[in-house]
Amino acid sequence: MGTLLGLGAALAYHDHRCRAAQDSTRIYTREEVKSHTSPETRIWVTLGSEVFDVTDFVDLHPGGPSKLMLAAGGPLEPFWALYAVHNQSHIREILAQYKIGELSPEDKAPSTLKTSDPYADDPIRHPALKVNSQRPFNAEPPPELLTENYITPNPIFFTRNHLPVPNLDPDTYRLHIIGPPGGQSLSLSLDDLHQFPKHEITATVQCAGNRRSEMNQIKEVRGLEWSTGAISTARWAGARLCDVLAKAGHQLRDAEAHVCFEGLDSDPTGTAYGASIPLARAMDPEAEVLLAYEMNGQPLPRDHGFPVRVVVPGVVGARHVKWLGKVSVEPEESYSHWQRRDYKGFSPSVDWDSVDFDSAPSIQELPVQSAITEPKDGEIIESREVTVKGYAWSGGGRAVVRVDVSLDGGLTWQVAELDEEKQCPRKAWAWRLWQLQATVPPGKKELNIVCKAVDDSYNVQPDTVAPIWNLRGVLNNAWHRVHVRVAP
Repeated sequence: MGTLLGLGAALAYHDHRCRAAQDSTRIYTREEVKSHTSPETRIWVTLGSEVFDVTDFVDLHPGGPSKLMLAAGGPLEPFWALYAVHNQSHIREILAQYKIGELSPEDKAPSTLKTSDPYADDPIRHPALKVNSQRPFNAEPPPELLTENYITPNPIFFTRNHLPVPNLDPDTYRLHIIGPPGGQSLSLSLDDLHQFPKHEITATVQCAGNRRSEMNQIKEVRGLEWSTGAISTARWAGARLCDVLAKAGHQLRDAEAHVCFEGLDSDPTGTAYGASIPLARAMDPEAEVLLAYEMNGQPLPRDHGFPVRVVVPGVVGARHVKWLGKVSVEPEESYSHWQRRDYKGFSPSVDWDSVDFDSAPSIQELPVQSAITEPKDGEIIESREVTVKGYAWSGGGRAVVRVDVSLDGGLTWQVAELDEEKQCPRKAWAWRLWQLQATVPPGKKELNIVCKAVDDSYNVQPDTVAPIWNLRGVLNNAWHRVHVRVAP
């Protein structure tokens, strides 16, 4: 879910109940509200003309107490502006339980506190994208466009943002590499980064929440309602991370260590998006981790990290930090919310009352995955021949060696034809596109089309979603299914 800034997210996230009935008929002035900014005095906030006591939720806030305390004694509006998800009826209904009164008529005028839109400078997006969230912007290409090309065109590459998109000046941009004791810290301009040997890879990036919508059909989960499009493939170019780290004096260590990345996108407290990967991966030339400045032969688009982002092939998209500002090597993984309190998998038995994020490892490599992009669910097949298309990919550089397709829900199977793109052993960073031309069995009025992929370690997708359901809706790699009708 990420660091959700504002009271509404905390309330929705925990679905916590008010401990006692409140008298919501009292009248307060803004000056009175301003005096309630600590647990000792109680922590009050306003929304519109209403006053709320949120003291009991400070320690429950998923982004930490400091985020909620930003609004203490004042209006929620400036902070809710960061996440439009707050402005939903169910969140307001929960918030209403904590109402303690109304502002006085003299104070009901809109607050003069500056509430400039932090998303006003976001880039223009392609109209074909299916938007899952406007603020921050998150969107995926429609399935019929996703596999039209092996390389996803930049304008329809899926977009996963956690915060407003920064507008960075390439001339003044600096990437800070923190050196080890005895080494040297680097402050690299974009031109400096271009002085390192240029390395290019074709790699697929997939969000951990890809296909989350199918988990929601089993039981509600928290997160964006991704369909099958939170995955895309590009040709990336930049400096290898291992070369840059070596220049600063870093080398492999006997003890465990992690490379921590910090982006230049941040919330009002200055908290930036962050993530980390093991140092062993970062320093391995064969892992081909990039500080990328090009995407499909062009400078990175703003939505995809301009001017520099991390690309960690074979690893979950959450570690591919965009708008990169700082790199350091630490004895422990990043303390970022998105590393420690998000993007982890749990048993179906774990709920929000029992979840312990410290008990699960952060997601790095992703499991084998495939999905059908043609035909679409609910489509009517007009002929006795059906063309089934889709993609398949596996994390960690494992190559997809086979895709099986069934027209009858998994009772019988046919092997799909894979594209001819070359994949290197242990470095199969990009997806395989596949298709199957099949005859509709006589008398069939509907088809339950299913696909499953197998990688070169013979990992195969599980057949159903329920056994891998988890409260964050991540890591869904069950057989993908579409149901179509056959025209008479």
